[in-house]
Amino acid sequence: MIQRAEVADELAGLSIFADLGSAQLQGIAHIFEEQWYPAGERILRQDLSGSGFYLILEGEVAVRQDGRDLAMLARGDYFGEISVLLGEPPVADVVALRPVRALHLAAAQLQDVLLAYPTVMYRMLVEQTRRVRSANRWRG
Repeated sequence: MIQRAEVADELAGLSIFADLGSAQLQGIAHIFEEQWYPAGERILRQDLSGSGFYLILEGEVAVRQDGRDLAMLARGDYFGEISVLLGEPPVADVVALRPVRALHLAAAQLQDVLLAYPTVMYRMLVEQTRRVRSANRWRG
């Protein structure tokens, strides 16, 4: 099992948490749980289950909607936030392409983290804006 100091170090290396200081990282490290997924496992299921916010530490996942790959995510990327924030089931599957090591934040805790750390919320907003822009370019 990963130690809390190690979680803080992992968070410090991810761009979404780049603006937080050591004390802030230590303060939120205790609410994340380390999880492992073998290659081929569905972490989120389209229209069925969404259980939180995931930060990828190792490995790679595919975001699939109706069997079609929409995106690939790897270290430093995250998923599950839209489902959590909207209170709706995921609109896509997220499938481990290789073994994945991730940090998981329970759905009920995401809002608290975002409100407590506005810079994290801002970085998430910027990433969502990039994703929307990319999706619009792809459709156009």
